Amino acid sequence: HVQLVESGGGLAQPGGSLTLSCVASGDTIGRYCMGWFRQVPDKEREGVAGIESDGSTSYADSVKGRFTGSRDNAKNTLNLELNSLEIQDTATYYCARQRTNGGSRYFDVWGQGTQVTVS
Repeated sequence: HVQLVESGGGLAQPGGSLTLSCVASGDTIGRYCMGWFRQVPDKEREGVAGIESDGSTSYADSVKGRFTGSRDNAKNTLNLELNSLEIQDTATYYCARQRTNGGSRYFDVWGQGTQVTVS
């Protein structure tokens, strides 16, 4: 079964940049839509970006124009470039695999997360 491992988090200053990666093993993710999410303690998980199998992307309004998602299907990898970081971007970031069942969609595999701290 597929496993997802995020990396690239760390400490950044406001206005700075980080690049997160999500490497998949155990199965290829090329045919799946993948998502990036973030969560801070005591708050609901927030969808940040979606990356379709063809590489097309969608973003939450809070990160649009600042974050850029991409994927390298040959390397079974996702990336999320975080630019113009703001303090409120501080969170644990997760990647996840999307599945569909009829008209509904859900995320069935999650990574362990990588911490981003902007301070």
